[in-house]
Amino acid sequence: MTSSIQHLLFVGSYSAADQPGIHAFAFDAVTGTLSSLGSFSGIEKPSFLVVHPNGRWLYAVSETSKEDDGTHGAVWGYRIEQKPLTIQLINQQSTQGNWPCHMQIDATGCWLLASNYGTGNVVLFPILPDGALGEMKDFAQHHGHGPNTARQEGPHAHSATFTPDNGFAIVADLGIDQLVIYALDVEAGRLRPHAVTQTRPGAGPRHVAFHPDIRRAYVANELDNTITTYDYDAASGRLNELDSLDTLPLGAPENTVADIHVSSSGERVYVSNRGHNSVAVYAVGTDGRLTCLTILSCGGKWPRNFALAPGGNFMLVANEHSHEIVVLPILAGTAELGAAVARAAVKRPACVQFAID
Repeated sequence: MTSSIQHLLFVGSYSAADQPGIHAFAFDAVTGTLSSLGSFSGIEKPSFLVVHPNGRWLYAVSETSKEDDGTHGAVWGYRIEQKPLTIQLINQQSTQGNWPCHMQIDATGCWLLASNYGTGNVVLFPILPDGALGEMKDFAQHHGHGPNTARQEGPHAHSATFTPDNGFAIVADLGIDQLVIYALDVEAGRLRPHAVTQTRPGAGPRHVAFHPDIRRAYVANELDNTITTYDYDAASGRLNELDSLDTLPLGAPENTVADIHVSSSGERVYVSNRGHNSVAVYAVGTDGRLTCLTILSCGGKWPRNFALAPGGNFMLVANEHSHEIVVLPILAGTAELGAAVARAAVKRPACVQFAID
């Protein structure tokens, strides 16, 4: 008899408030199967989710804008209830900007940093003892533009990633081709400007992922379809570029890079391609530099976000345009990724997040 190891999975999507937007699944880490545990409405465009390290609180952005929706974006906090599974709203806070698209919680579990893509700023909120979000503690506004007049007419903060030592936050700003580094003051709740790493003109940095050894950071560049390797010096809080590689084969159609993750072993880096509808797989060398091993189908269309499952045997892909979560087995050897072993229908999925027990 095959054993079963169950994990709780949440999926965010681009749904209207009166439609199911946050979905819960039980994921079997042995077989790769997904079982629906319910869906929840009431929030407009909950496109990005993050689960608190304690596993009891869930946070969702409401990716709205003042101009299009009549209200700035927001972050909503929920309490996860078990047996039966449900989520109960705790409170919400405005991000005081447009189209918040990313969040991360710091290592202390006391601070949540949200990125407003539309207005090019980041906002720091305290997480209170009951899981509620306190009033905004700090706010950082970016300025400038890039050479791509269609996509870089102004700043677009796409993600903010705390460094593994929790000393800094790296904001990937697609609109100004910069990795803006802030020193994090966890006592005062402040983001203090520290350094700026300029990317190539028109690169459009989107997401940052660290290697487990903390000495390397990898950046997915949305606009020029590349992945860049950086040395990270924790003492100085600075990044030094090592090299960049393409995420696409020759002759690929129009594409924009989306998500990036590093395996728990540190041996592989994965990047998703929207348009080519693929996942690029890289081997990590002893010096941290990457070698592209293969570029394989994501099992659907428009892989906006993906997650590596606990245990390291599966990748779960949110294929936004084909409206499904696809489970791909992670294989040993040259195959790297296998054909889908499970699929779950979700309208316009945008984010997959595990709640680790």
